[in-house]
Amino acid sequence: MIFICVRFPVKPEHADEWIELTRDFTEATRAEDGNLFFDWSRSVEDPHEYVLVEGFKDDAAEAHVTSDHFKRAQADLPQYLVETPRIRNMQIEGDHWDRLGEFEVS
Repeated sequence: MIFICVRFPVKPEHADEWIELTRDFTEATRAEDGNLFFDWSRSVEDPHEYVLVEGFKDDAAEAHVTSDHFKRAQADLPQYLVETPRIRNMQIEGDHWDRLGEFEVS
């Protein structure tokens, strides 16, 4: 799986509307054949930062970054950001979430 985590520093005046601003992009990405998950979270330390955790099947990256909705997001979303988002992108085994054994729930 291609595992991606991106930190988006959103301008303060747009932070509360970020999820709505990204809704079309989010829904279209989640509908892609190769998408495994595409989940937004808001930072508890910085309410102007959103973290996106994404997972794609190994062969789905090119289709994602060449899609119309990705190109629209590239053109539209930077105007709402303070600076360029920061990313971690890696290939990992499997296409699932493992259980956190250190916090096992009985």
